[in-house]
Amino acid sequence: MASKIVFECAKILMDKKLTIAFAESATAGRLSAEFSLVPNCGGMLKGGIVCYDACIKQDVLGVPQELVETYTPESAEVTRELAQRLQDFMKTDIQVAVTGLTMPGGSETPEKPVGTMFVHAIIKGKPIALREVYQGSPEEIVLQTVDRLAQLLIDELNS
Repeated sequence: MASKIVFECAKILMDKKLTIAFAESATAGRLSAEFSLVPNCGGMLKGGIVCYDACIKQDVLGVPQELVETYTPESAEVTRELAQRLQDFMKTDIQVAVTGLTMPGGSETPEKPVGTMFVHAIIKGKPIALREVYQGSPEEIVLQTVDRLAQLLIDELNS
């Protein structure tokens, strides 16, 4: 069952007749899955691409290798590029990309600890970037990211 905030966000998207697509790294499809649990979601959810590994970011979505090498696969810069390139794959009103570190073994540093998540949304052409650090298990970090994105969209769409 999707969270209350995801339901609220989805309702706003449907009421405004807006469509959404996701490019997901750290969330590995969970955003798409959560939004798919809302009744009548076919009116707003167009799809998603899971690009967990850097090679998928590069080979499928076309993120330049230099960008990944310079900033790491889990970075604001790569996340922005994913959102921008998603526009070429899925024609939607809103494109969302997520990367981050839900567990050790990625590009974590003292400045970018495990729990750091990057979100980049393009809402009808307007870019919005978000960097948050969450605590908890990998699943808790992912679910906090899902809810934070839903709140971000609610705030933007109601402003």
